[in-house]
Amino acid sequence: MSHAEILKEILLLNPKDKFLMVETLLKSLDKPDETIDEIWADEALRRFENYKNENTQTIPFEDIFK
Repeated sequence: MSHAEILKEILLLNPKDKFLMVETLLKSLDKPDETIDEIWADEALRRFENYKNENTQTIPFEDIFK
């Protein structure tokens, strides 16, 4: 079955089934990347350590949402 034929069949589905089809396709694209997760975990730890050791400038919450 070609891509065009698959799309034609999908367009005939009811809205609920179309939604499920789209949701399934999007989930299949959103696979975790362990390398990126590790980089972000290291960065979060570095930022937290800098905060704890007062090696970073902070902005009060109230000032951010004025």
